[in-house]
Amino acid sequence: MAPEIPHDQPSIESPLSGERLDVLASQVAASIQDNQRTCHLTTSYLPSRREVIGVLERMSWLLFPGFHGPREIDSKQLQSHTRQLLSGIAGPLFHQIAGALRYAETTGSITFSEHCPDCDERAREIVDSFLESIPALRARLSFDVQAAYDGDPAAHHTDEAIFCYPGIRALWMHRIAHELYTFHVPLIPRIIAEHAHELTGIDIHPGATIGDSFFIDHGTGVVIGETTIIGNHCKVYQGVTLGARSFERDSDGGLKRGTKRHPTLGNHVTVYAGATILGGDTLIGDKCIIAGGVFLMRSVDADHTVRGPKAAVRLNENRGEFN
Repeated sequence: MAPEIPHDQPSIESPLSGERLDVLASQVAASIQDNQRTCHLTTSYLPSRREVIGVLERMSWLLFPGFHGPREIDSKQLQSHTRQLLSGIAGPLFHQIAGALRYAETTGSITFSEHCPDCDERAREIVDSFLESIPALRARLSFDVQAAYDGDPAAHHTDEAIFCYPGIRALWMHRIAHELYTFHVPLIPRIIAEHAHELTGIDIHPGATIGDSFFIDHGTGVVIGETTIIGNHCKVYQGVTLGARSFERDSDGGLKRGTKRHPTLGNHVTVYAGATILGGDTLIGDKCIIAGGVFLMRSVDADHTVRGPKAAVRLNENRGEFN
């Protein structure tokens, strides 16, 4: 059945004749059949991006009640309110995780038409463990919010950090994605990470391990790779890249996966705008400061400041060109 045209859109007659449409449809259908890499003709077992984002929205109601979701919550009804939210999250999250696990099995030896009871049981265990982690997750996010307020004199209140700071938005989504990543959930953590990236301009792979009281100031253009490890009380500015030096290849020429490719930051490290730190064996010691624009591919001992060469400044007197 052809999709219906939404009621708010006028019906537009196709400029193509029926015969021409038949030819084009045949060509496009053939291209789909010939390239299975870019299509799934049966997708019931795949996660839904829309459903995952819906779960995130409900999670924000639990992580930041009053800031997101209902504006008035009766403290006497808080437990029943929380229970209702948990129930509303658990069902959709279970179906998305079960589908993702079944997808992973499908790409191996199980065909998509087969039921995967082990996937369902594993999904139940993951959902249960994830929901149990929410109190600890809220505590960590409270430290992140405080770090944003403490680290930015432009912030007038911690509420402002929650409402307005892209670093906080990217970080709470990352902490959810990372929790699911540690349970080896396929696809969904990356969907969450890319949704956060789309909203904030901050690209954090869900595999990155980030300590307590982390603050991303401004945030646009920050990239944090999969195997990055960041200690407690760290701060990074816009345009910072914590990336890989190069990609090792195996004997067949394929990329080696599962290796430590991204740097490690100790505690109380500050990385200023535009700095790039690369390499899985690069360790930045505690209380180091990495100046803006630095390009670094070596380890730095604790309590050091790293600066790049000073740019030469040349002043020329204006001679009326702009008058």
